Order: sequence, then C-alpha cells, then structure tokens
Amino acid sequence: MTYYGAKELAASFRTVRGNTLKIAEEIPEDRYGFRAAEGVRTVGELLTHIPFGSRFHEQVHFVERRFNFDGFDFMAFMGGLMAEQAKPRTKAEILALLTAQGEDFARRMESLPEDFLAEVVTMPAGAQPASRTRFEMLASVKEHEMHHRGQLMLVQRMLGLTPHLTREMQARMAAMQAQAASNQK
Repeated sequence: MTYYGAKELAASFRTVRGNTLKIAEEIPEDRYGFRAAEGVRTVGELLTHIPFGSRFHEQVHFVERRFNFDGFDFMAFMGGLMAEQAKPRTKAEILALLTAQGEDFARRMESLPEDFLAEVVTMPAGAQPASRTRFEMLASVKEHEMHHRGQLMLVQRMLGLTPHLTREMQARMAAMQAQAASNQK
C-alpha cells in the first residue's frame, strides 16, 4: 500500500505553489527589483525562476521518459531555460506564469501511475546517489520551490512585510490563548 502517491504529490505541490503565489501577490511590484545582496536574484528574477524549476523534470519524465542521461545535453537545455527566464516580465505576467505552470505541472503529476513513480533513473556519472526514482525526482521540484520560498519570506521581512504564514500562525495562537482564557473563567 502506498500512503503518498501521485495525488498527494500533486496536492502538496499545489499547496506550496499557492503559498508562493500569496507571497508574490503581497510583495508590491515596485519592490520586484529588490536584491537582498550583490550577486543574488531580485524578487522578480526569483519569482520568474521558480516556475522554470520543473521544466527539466517535465522534459526528462514526461517528454522523453528517460531512464538515464546518456546523450542528454544538459548545458544546451539549461541555456534555453536561462534565456527564457531572463525575459523581462511584469508582476502580472509573473503571477500568470506561476499560476499556469503550477497547475499544469500538478495536473500532470496527479494522474501518474504508481509504477511510473517507482521507475529508477540512472543519474549522470559522479552524481550521488547514482540513481533515483521518478517519485524522488518529481518531489524535488516542490523542495526546490520551498527553498526559494524561504528566501522570499526573508526578503519580505527585509522589506518590512510579515509573511502570510507567520500572520496565520499568530492568529491561531491568539485564538488558542483567547479560548484558554475563556475556559478559565
């Protein structure tokens, strides 16, 4: 019995993307050019980078259904992605890209059969581990986004904004404290 399969993978990805979208909506467009430190992406660049994080996996798993990376020109593939990411976009265009790409990727994942997710892909020479299941590789898209979302939450703080997940936790804590106080009366 599998406790976490394609439907759960897609649902958790949708949750992560929903939180990323909320952050993207809350940061004002005039702050999309903010760069937290020299050499790192601006807010807009980071938000544009996120939806392209799945393209490699889409190519490997859905388009080519590779079992190894023999003959795969990683540098050429990434070069094309980087060129696409570099195109200037407005906040509305970035939000639309995050929304459309996120839902498309989740839809593709939710119907994958368990045997597909269990297939093993041999990684390029020298990579550790030497092989991974498709499930592991597809789950890494969500992990990649969560990494960048953590960066965005720190940027929100630097901009004087309180991230929505923090506000929601504070509201839950206040409600629990109010309920505890009410129960003591």
